[in-house]
Order: sequence, then structure tokens, then C-alpha cells
Amino acid sequence: MKAAVRYYTRTGNTRRMAEAVAEAIGTEALPLSSPVNEPVDVLFLGNSYYAFNIDPEVRDFISRLDAGKVGRIVNFGSAAMLNSTFKKVKAEADKAGITMDEREFHCKGEFKGLHKGRPNADDLAAAAAFAKSIVSEG
Repeated sequence: MKAAVRYYTRTGNTRRMAEAVAEAIGTEALPLSSPVNEPVDVLFLGNSYYAFNIDPEVRDFISRLDAGKVGRIVNFGSAAMLNSTFKKVKAEADKAGITMDEREFHCKGEFKGLHKGRPNADDLAAAAAFAKSIVSEG
């Protein structure tokens, strides 16, 4: 199974998660500025809420994806106050004609003193295990 990891971060939390996911599945975590040029079965997409929505860069990235090159998107991320970005990402994936896996990984993220130290080592290990479970399905 061919997989790729892309992420968007402002605080560095999602980058740390993306790196854990990528290492677990044997690929490189790249920012959204790196397009997905090769066909992939799974695109792990890391993002978070900013001002109660996903960042416009995430929406733009998804809209530029070639539906013929991406089998499905698997969402992951962290947030200090809100939960999953799944519904927002899925809405964009639907517009782009790309399947969204119903499974995702989400944990608390540190922001302005809330959830100090998160994602922590346990969160990163859980994100890595989650990614391994997805790619091991074949």
C-alpha cells in the first residue's frame, strides 16, 4: 500500500504528529506546499481548527488534489478546544471527489497554556499505531 503524509500547522503540534505518522509507515511528512504527484492509496492529512474552521490552505490543498491519484484521505490532528475536523475536511474531500476514510486520529493539542505538553509521547505513539493499523490492512 502506497501512503503519503501531508500536514498544515501553525503551532507545530500537527507537524510533530505528522512526523510520528510518517515514521511509523515509512514515508516522509511534508507540508501542504508539497503536492501529491504520485498515486497513493492513502493520504494521511494532518490539520486543526483555527478560528473555528480548517485553514483556507487546507481547503485549497484538497481542492487541488487529483482524485485519480488519491485513493482516500485519512484525517488526523489535534486541537485545544474543539474536537475533530473530520466533517470540515470531508466536505472538502466530497467536493474534490475523493473518498474520506471514516476513521481518524484526534487528540488534545497545547494552545496558550491549555493542555500543556500535548500532543505528548503517548499521543504520538497512538497516532503512529493508528497509521500502522490503516496501512497494514493493505
